[in-house]
Amino acid sequence: MPAQLTILSGKGGTGKTTVTASFLNLAGGAVAADCDVDAPNLHLLLDPTLVSREPFEGAMVARIDPEKCSKCVLCEESCPFGAIKDLVVDPFSCEGCGVCELLCIDGAARLVPEITGEVFVSETRFGPLVHALLRPGGEASGKLVTRVKEAASRLAGERGLDLIVVDGSPGIGCPVIASVAGSDLILAVTEPTLSGLWGLERIHGVAKHFGVKMAACINKGDINPEIAEQVRHYCSESKLQVLGEVPFDEEVNKATMNGEVLVERYGGPAANALKDLWEQTIALLESVKTKT
Repeated sequence: MPAQLTILSGKGGTGKTTVTASFLNLAGGAVAADCDVDAPNLHLLLDPTLVSREPFEGAMVARIDPEKCSKCVLCEESCPFGAIKDLVVDPFSCEGCGVCELLCIDGAARLVPEITGEVFVSETRFGPLVHALLRPGGEASGKLVTRVKEAASRLAGERGLDLIVVDGSPGIGCPVIASVAGSDLILAVTEPTLSGLWGLERIHGVAKHFGVKMAACINKGDINPEIAEQVRHYCSESKLQVLGEVPFDEEVNKATMNGEVLVERYGGPAANALKDLWEQTIALLESVKTKT
């Protein structure tokens, strides 16, 4: 099985995707999996060429066949979400509970799969990329993440690649839990802010719950030395290894605005720190894989 490195953050805006894209460049051959299905953005830095796309059916929604319906309105009266009006189902209100299908004496009401997103496979200059997009308000984001990871694992086997780099979504919700599943190592990207520290603590709690090895890196660690020290103290007290610190660097903004990968075309302190961070991360990942 290929090794799975999952890059997470407890909050948005910490630089997680910048780290992921740089790692993909430095890996020299890996499968990328963008598991931030609500707001994917890894593709903006990788300039992918789309190879395939397939719909994702993440929920069930009720439909009423007017040709079978005897207009008894039992479904409308019984719907706990008020999703049926004039014997027409509002798909945005329907929760797919199945009450209408259960009570319909004519067999007119039934649950059908609803397309709530898409899964994409693309090619990049660094290797294959699997990404997805959940439609606004779509259901089953965790299932969609699982679909992305399954496709990434399949591609790794087909290409003979031994590493999957997962760009997870921020927070600790269902997409994050699905991203963590099967991971060999989590790298948590944090920043020296109180919300960044709180997010790191939350992600660490998820990692411990699922028994996955986790390490941390501090991005823009020099912009707030006082809170950066609090982050280091938490990591020390929690026996959480800090693999590197990336300083604030205007080159990062320049690369991002140009849709480019920092370590590929730019120098400077941040790029150098990311290269060191990669060496530390891959060494730890190999150590974890050897023990398992």
